Amino acid sequence: MPQSDTANRRFVLAERPKGEPTDATLRLDTVPVPEPKAGQMLLRTEYLSLDPYMRGRMSDAPSYAPPVGIGEVMVGGTVSRVVSSSIEGFAPDDWVLSFNGWQDYALSDGKGVANLGRNPLHPSWALGVLGMPGFTAWAGLKQIGQPKAGETIVVGGATGPVGATVGQIGKLLGCNVVGIAGGTEKCGHAVNTLGFDACVDYKAADFADQLAAATTDGIDIYFENIGGKVLDAVLGQINTNARIPVCGLVSQYNATGLPDGPDRLNWLMGLILRKRMTIRGFIIFEDFGHLYPEFAKEMGAWIEAGQIQYREEIIDGLEQAPGAFIGLLNGEAFGKRVIRLGKSD
Repeated sequence: MPQSDTANRRFVLAERPKGEPTDATLRLDTVPVPEPKAGQMLLRTEYLSLDPYMRGRMSDAPSYAPPVGIGEVMVGGTVSRVVSSSIEGFAPDDWVLSFNGWQDYALSDGKGVANLGRNPLHPSWALGVLGMPGFTAWAGLKQIGQPKAGETIVVGGATGPVGATVGQIGKLLGCNVVGIAGGTEKCGHAVNTLGFDACVDYKAADFADQLAAATTDGIDIYFENIGGKVLDAVLGQINTNARIPVCGLVSQYNATGLPDGPDRLNWLMGLILRKRMTIRGFIIFEDFGHLYPEFAKEMGAWIEAGQIQYREEIIDGLEQAPGAFIGLLNGEAFGKRVIRLGKSD
């Protein structure tokens, strides 16, 4: 079903998932398009970003942001068009970076909305390499990782929007970059298109041995976004004074309890002490939001010069979003996964 001018399709949270989200987690409702009041604008969603953090918002466990309430629209970054506006600086047909969530239309007072102009070259890129994922890669690597030429960087999710950008920035800064991805096709893309020095398939039976062979000089920076067995293998190669920026743990998002096996917390704390490691989690806009203009200038220049490659996976139709999101959590995405909502004629 395409967009219409009168109906607002929206996915709301129907229940809190236990483990992996299912078809019952989100419910598709249809309501009238909202009417803007004075000081508001009506936005029509063109592109919806799918990101792993959304799984955390489905849960009511303590987190850095409040959960989505039952019956509320699922949160999500969007690129939208202004339908009507009584806000200075926003006019009909402007493209904007917004936070409409999983729905066709939303009202906004303009706060937190960035105007992308009338004719952005790649409007959906504001959800990826020029937006939150790209900024996460840039700030996490440069501010926490603090790479030095000749060091070895390992990054998981090497063909995803964050990992791919981390690796390419690392190469621009003169580092040896080893990616971790799922499957030979993704690993080939990391090496042949993104320019990584090596890429290891985490699905391989001898994954840990392959990672050790690719990092014979050890690991100076590990950009953490996976956790689980990937982290286990990395820690076996970690160097003294290593830095580990932590932006996510996608392998744990559907977990319903602690992993089986012995408690290794004391071992990990001992390793941190002996190796004098720096491990820091970060929430990108809360911790580094003031650096966004610097990021946008530098990333924009790299892209214009052809020094950063970006792969986008566009899926048509709002109704495809739940299945595409589940696939994202399971490692099926290849590049930045975006839903294109479109509009009826």
